[in-house]
Amino acid sequence: MSIENMGSIETLVVATLGEAAGRQTLAMLAIDPALLTQRGDTVSRAAFAMALNVTLFADLLHRVPSGKAYVADTLARGGKVMFDHGALRSIRFPDGPTGALPGGEDAFTRIFLPLGYAMAAIYPLDRLKMTGRAYRHSDFPEAIPQFFLSELHVDRFDPEFAEAAARVFGTSRDPLDDRAKAMLARYEAGEAVQLVDAIATLPVILSAFDRQHDAPGFADYQLLLSRSNEAAWIATEGNGFNHATDRVADVAALAERLKAEDRPMKEKLEVSATGRVRQTAFRADSVERLFADGELRQVPGSFYEFISRDIDPATGRLDLAFDTGNATGIFAMTSAQAGASR
Repeated sequence: MSIENMGSIETLVVATLGEAAGRQTLAMLAIDPALLTQRGDTVSRAAFAMALNVTLFADLLHRVPSGKAYVADTLARGGKVMFDHGALRSIRFPDGPTGALPGGEDAFTRIFLPLGYAMAAIYPLDRLKMTGRAYRHSDFPEAIPQFFLSELHVDRFDPEFAEAAARVFGTSRDPLDDRAKAMLARYEAGEAVQLVDAIATLPVILSAFDRQHDAPGFADYQLLLSRSNEAAWIATEGNGFNHATDRVADVAALAERLKAEDRPMKEKLEVSATGRVRQTAFRADSVERLFADGELRQVPGSFYEFISRDIDPATGRLDLAFDTGNATGIFAMTSAQAGASR
């Protein structure tokens, strides 16, 4: 199919992932037709945001075999994935940037806000010494996946931890080049972004969702791990998608079926304080990562999550909120003992 006959999202995804992988990923997802029909010489912020999420979903499946197998099974059953949200983790030092990378969530709000996202809520994750924030798209809040962006606060740990964290994360690079920053500035100013610029820039924006620092030293990794599973995870995985989430009608029933199929399920269903948001997940798949000493070691990677959302009677619309307790429980999927107690 020629570019002239393709919508903006399809054009961007195919240009970034390639013809076969792009179309395959698009076929997995239930995407609002109002987004898919957008086309022309310019790309809306909503179309770019959705294309970014599609490519991030493809990257997550590439790294998470259990999620890829679930999606294949869903398609074989005649279904599609309703991509609800993706989660990522960041590091916040008290004195500013992380190497050349803006500190904590700043590395991503400079992407999210120009693309039409707004912060919807803050979720203190005090037990993890973290803060979570939900970013929701202003134009298509129910159709474009949210981001759950968390920061780990280095200043809430001891000095030994802070020194190891500085050694690991201080080598961070800034993946955004001048062209990407200029395109984001045009979106932020409400100006038109040409399709050719969007095509050139999407892979650069996508690269921000990766590890930006050098391979960690193993002793530093072990020290971080002794204090925080989440810090150790960021040391090997960086700012990659921690998980992607499928919005399903009945997550409790799905969880029981997946357990019966001997999938790597979380034992306990997480239910929000309102009762309207229910979540569970697969345990993180193990991945092999290279450390500074040249050794490859098995560490927890990313995972695939499931969520059901009910209507909020106060608004008559889907409850798009998150829950601190749910998030804390879900985060345990990347620990060494994932799911053992939760």
